[in-house]
Amino acid sequence: MNEVIAAPRDAKPVAFKTDSEIANAAMKRPIQEIGAKLGIDAGDLLPYGHDKAKLSQRFINSVQDRPNGKLVLVTAINPTPAGEGKTTTTVGLGDGLNAIGKTACVCIREASLGPNFGMKGGAAGGGYAQVIPMEDMNLHFTGDFHAITSAHNLLSAMIDNHIYWGNEQDIDLRRVVWRRVVDMNDRALRQITCSLGGVANGFPRETGFDITVASEVMAILCLSRDLEDLQHRLGEMIVAYRRDKSPVYCRDIKADGAMTVLLKDAMQPNLVQTLENNPAFVHGGPFANIAHGCNSVIATTTALKLADYVVTEAGFGADLGAEKFFDIKCRKAGIAPDVAVIVATVRALKMNGGVAKADLGPENVAAVKKGLVNLGRHIANVKSFGVPVIVAINHFVSDTDAEVQAVQDYARQNGVEAILCKHWADGSQGTLDLARKVVEIAEKGAAEFAPLYPDEMPLFAKIETIAKRIYHADEVIADSKIRAQLKDWEEQGYGHLPICMAKTQYSFTTDPTRRGAPTGHSVPIREVRLAAGAGFIVAICGEVMTMPGLPRTPAAEVIGLNPSGEVQGLF
Repeated sequence: MNEVIAAPRDAKPVAFKTDSEIANAAMKRPIQEIGAKLGIDAGDLLPYGHDKAKLSQRFINSVQDRPNGKLVLVTAINPTPAGEGKTTTTVGLGDGLNAIGKTACVCIREASLGPNFGMKGGAAGGGYAQVIPMEDMNLHFTGDFHAITSAHNLLSAMIDNHIYWGNEQDIDLRRVVWRRVVDMNDRALRQITCSLGGVANGFPRETGFDITVASEVMAILCLSRDLEDLQHRLGEMIVAYRRDKSPVYCRDIKADGAMTVLLKDAMQPNLVQTLENNPAFVHGGPFANIAHGCNSVIATTTALKLADYVVTEAGFGADLGAEKFFDIKCRKAGIAPDVAVIVATVRALKMNGGVAKADLGPENVAAVKKGLVNLGRHIANVKSFGVPVIVAINHFVSDTDAEVQAVQDYARQNGVEAILCKHWADGSQGTLDLARKVVEIAEKGAAEFAPLYPDEMPLFAKIETIAKRIYHADEVIADSKIRAQLKDWEEQGYGHLPICMAKTQYSFTTDPTRRGAPTGHSVPIREVRLAAGAGFIVAICGEVMTMPGLPRTPAAEVIGLNPSGEVQGLF
């Protein structure tokens, strides 16, 4: 069993320690020691301080002929304000697998500043199941998001500059589809008018901002295999249309080379460690409600060459993150999961059963049973991809034995096992049962993974397949303009692309207030976007926004430095 070096737990009860306090007290090991656990020589790590490093492309290339380890996907029920703890469970399971003698590596996404300073908070796990350095990860980290933002906006500037200096590509100003991005929740930038102020500032037009995690550049970085693939994909991005309606590509603006230069370091996976000094790759960060919701292909495929088990997560509930992991990431990367873990909490199931957040404390077995339909829908959906399922019950101190038993009984009735996990309080010791079950199932080789739809299916039929089979909708509503646009893309050679649904994460429907497992609903498609470089079609459903706003009381109001110069209030 691996030695556990973590924060001392006898000085202060865990219930009264913040995630920041636990992370700050952790006994970190030099990043070279963490790399050595995966057989990475110190010379192949490019350090960012003592506790994080990037992995060289030379090393990545050198391990490609090795066999793959087992791939474990961690997903969840639909998120609620009560919390589910998907990242916490991902980290806890990684530590648990190492504790039972397996070489395991965690692969998760980087955090966006938008939700960190907004409502969601950080993305490094919690309690004694965290990835560290937590504060760095939730802030600027190694600068990857800044590089993506800069590369994206370089292209924006070059498009307007091209138009200003004569518009050689004959771009129709009404059909510039490339927007700008910023890594912050800023609703004021959703729709803007640029180039105002006179002749010297260019030609005024309407445009807008998305959040950086919705950028096609982010998606491309997370789906590219190497720098050559990255530049090719960047060049394939459609940025505008000419007056004859033919597409203008990024390569036509001659921006792909400079963008690749800005992204060359960001393309390299980041290696950090868990509280128990086990390896974790943290790389890329597309949201799962408006993008494809998975960490980078290069991080996951490299980890599979280095570890017995790779534990990765997909954002939000399985209706979004897991579906996109299966239908986009696995399809494009040529990988297949061996087992999926669906995270649920008693508290979140109560909310799905109609209980208000303020009333979650008292035992309410009836509400748990009522809310279990949400878990049941996700179990059936994930199973439909041919992937074995385990349910992880992320334990809260308020959970009662009867409530936990109700979840376990329901899972058993649905042909899976639900395992109580206490990693938040106990680290790896709280996930040993889950780790052993994961190994048992993965080593049986029972997975028969297959995507939800074939490449050759028409684009609108793919959207309908997701809506009907995953969301259990009766119909998809799309006007003739959207249907015609999809047909045009098919005629242009893009019909084989998968679909990336942009939809609220809170419900199977497009109405965030409808919890549980609704049926008899419709999925309205507001807009479709072609991400030709990333290689998918985005279908924007209902009122979901690609630029979120801050809540009434943003987390930024309580974030600051204490008298010792330490960050407080971040998480």
